[in-house]
Amino acid sequence: MSAAIENSPSPATVAPSRTYPRRASLAVLCAGTLMTVLDGNIVTVAMPAIQNDLGFSGAGLAWVVNAYLIAFGGLLLLLGRLGDLVGRKRMFTAGLAVFTAASVLCGTASGQGVLIAARALQGAGGAMASAVVLGMLVALFPEPREQARAIAVFSAVGAAGGALGTFLGGALTQALDWHWIFLINLPIGVAAWLAAVRVLAPDRGAGLGRGADYPGAALVTGALMLTVYVIVGAGSRSPAATGLLAAAALALFAGFTLRQARAARPLLRLRLFRSRPLSGANAVQMLMIATMYGFQFIGALYLQRVLGYGALATGTAFLPAPLAIGLLMLGLSARTVARFGAHRVLVAGLVLVAAGMALLGRAPADGSYPVDVLPPLLLLSAGFAAAMPALTGLAMSGALEEDAGLASGLFNTTQVVGGSLGLASLSALAAARTEALVDRGEDLIPATAAGYRLAFRVATGLAVAALALAAAVLRPDGE
Repeated sequence: MSAAIENSPSPATVAPSRTYPRRASLAVLCAGTLMTVLDGNIVTVAMPAIQNDLGFSGAGLAWVVNAYLIAFGGLLLLLGRLGDLVGRKRMFTAGLAVFTAASVLCGTASGQGVLIAARALQGAGGAMASAVVLGMLVALFPEPREQARAIAVFSAVGAAGGALGTFLGGALTQALDWHWIFLINLPIGVAAWLAAVRVLAPDRGAGLGRGADYPGAALVTGALMLTVYVIVGAGSRSPAATGLLAAAALALFAGFTLRQARAARPLLRLRLFRSRPLSGANAVQMLMIATMYGFQFIGALYLQRVLGYGALATGTAFLPAPLAIGLLMLGLSARTVARFGAHRVLVAGLVLVAAGMALLGRAPADGSYPVDVLPPLLLLSAGFAAAMPALTGLAMSGALEEDAGLASGLFNTTQVVGGSLGLASLSALAAARTEALVDRGEDLIPATAAGYRLAFRVATGLAVAALALAAAVLRPDGE
């Protein structure tokens, strides 16, 4: 890479020099991402302890997760664009500060309202940090081979962190108490913030005067928050109410689209969606993440409610996933993408994901971890390790430099929406199937296992759909 390319400033960023080493910058970005990803999953295993301590009802307890998801998913797109305008380093460091402070509020919460409000603030801080990370990463590593390696490292941290959160949630809750799943973020967040201020290169945003479409921002933020709210709460309200809320979300999206088509300085340039790699990668990711959430959450429930595992044992059972994902992404992913191309690696990874989910679709009531859980877990981990870096590279390759923060926010938004949609729909299907079988006289554990099998089979269908879409839409010209 020439010095001219490495040191020339762009409208949104200044490339790092010796004062701002790129590997250290990558480590800081990964540390911030790890903290936010861990927190999205670490709370899952601790939910029963939180419920017992603070007296949540079943419906109220869901808001410990929902408050985070709604704020996180609803703000990503807006904050990605604002990162382009005010500077991505500023947005990232501010996000770390907000997330860390909110974590302390969560860890010291003694009432339901305080915890839910603090979780929403956590989601906002996580969105601030996450929305600009990919844009910063592609600016740090513009050369394709180096960029592929950096994306592999970043994806490994994010993917492994999700599974690692399940283990840490069980370990901290059992060894100490649930407050520590949040308080552990304080030393990590402070260290990450100090490192980010020192290590990340300063950048120049385009300025709030260029693209600050506040009416459009209000429309899309409201639409995204309402969409996530509809998805995560679908099982607790009537179909009519869900339909009305979904219609309202669609109306907000329609209003936002019209606004962007006519605004002089739109928040989201609609030409972004003309990029086949960007649009296709986001659609594939939504399906794939919905599949993987089905594995992570429904799989954890299968271990606990069918096989009788405790919190710590469930977390330990998931440990092979982050280990396999980390080793494969760091050791093979960038090289395989460079040798075979992102599209072929993505398709191969999705084949493994579909195969792993198909195996889970036969999980019996009298199953065992070595036979019925570990083999599909390893297949899913290998498939995700191959697919995610390739998909990330394809998505970001379709964005111009001035749109990198927005493209990063969009890519993260589809992760949240896909995960929320997968979790809500698959959980609802499993619960409905279990309830129907119990009403017919089936014993609870076999009925529960049957409900989970249905969810796994539907998730297999989502993985196959992602595979078909990737094969058809993301195939490079001439292949």
